[in-house]
Amino acid sequence: MEFFPAPLEKLTEQFAKLPGVGRKSAQRLAFFVLSLPMEEAQTFADAIVDAKKSVTLCPVCQNLTAGGLCSVCASAKRDESTICVVADPRDVLAIERGREYNGRYHVLHGVLSPMNHVGPDDLQIKSLVERVAAGGIREVIMATNPDTEGEATAMYLSRLLKTFGVKVTRLAYGIPVGGHLEFADDATLMRALEGRREL
Repeated sequence: MEFFPAPLEKLTEQFAKLPGVGRKSAQRLAFFVLSLPMEEAQTFADAIVDAKKSVTLCPVCQNLTAGGLCSVCASAKRDESTICVVADPRDVLAIERGREYNGRYHVLHGVLSPMNHVGPDDLQIKSLVERVAAGGIREVIMATNPDTEGEATAMYLSRLLKTFGVKVTRLAYGIPVGGHLEFADDATLMRALEGRREL
């Protein structure tokens, strides 16, 4: 028995496909869209279609861009000899928020995950190797997440890239600023001790 018209059900199903959106949230979003004036609903729909059509990958770092080089690769002020490797374009935003890093990036668009059938050919690894092989790179920073897949990806890339004589580093892990030792898990404490530095 159908409670809602078919178009509303279809809209709800589309919202439910979004990550982190359950059935109830999808219904709320569908009802919200229905409550919009026609012009606003059209603007919303046009924004989705326009983003899908015009957002591409930067030919150098594979980050998202609206055609051509991304803003980081196009900037002459960035250090071209350092590449920070991240799994996702959102990771670039996270690092840029800190305003400390001044090098370039390389976005893999995922991590190695044999369980999910994601291998080296499914990621933007070939283009990274080509960048490093071309020369001029002194350091590659592995900034993948400190989980099993992120660690495996960092180790795999490290072995590949060290053959080119570049320095390969990994982001430090440990106790977050404002955190308490008593609440840290064993692995975090171990990493914090391993990554200690002189004051």
